[in-house]
Amino acid sequence: MEYIVYVSTAKRLLSEKELIDLLKVSRARNKKYNVTGMLLYCQGTFMQVLEGDKNSLELIYKTIELDQRHKNIIKLAEGILKKRNFPEWSMAFASVNSETLQEIEGFLSSSINHTTDSADHITVTMLKTFADSNRLYISF
Repeated sequence: MEYIVYVSTAKRLLSEKELIDLLKVSRARNKKYNVTGMLLYCQGTFMQVLEGDKNSLELIYKTIELDQRHKNIIKLAEGILKKRNFPEWSMAFASVNSETLQEIEGFLSSSINHTTDSADHITVTMLKTFADSNRLYISF
């Protein structure tokens, strides 16, 4: 089991409908390849963690690199996982100032703790830092 963490910049701010559409497509693709993870979005910046086998991650990451909705893709970290940090999520998602997305399965709120006991893993630490610095109200 491996992981990738990256950040990127949206070419333009995405509407809630565009984010929902992106999320639906990502979840279907991730489920097909047995990839889990979390996507955070704030004011045009994405941070994503992907977890899965090496071949699946490489395929999905190449697709992400070719996606025309964003630019400046920077891989922050990659490595080996003993177990998934997001085992139940084909793609958890959070966006600041987005009441509509709270109705979608996988949206995070401060009253729900979703991750496993891997709270000290680098992927969780990176997501926490991104969420804190962007005032995303989620809990890990």
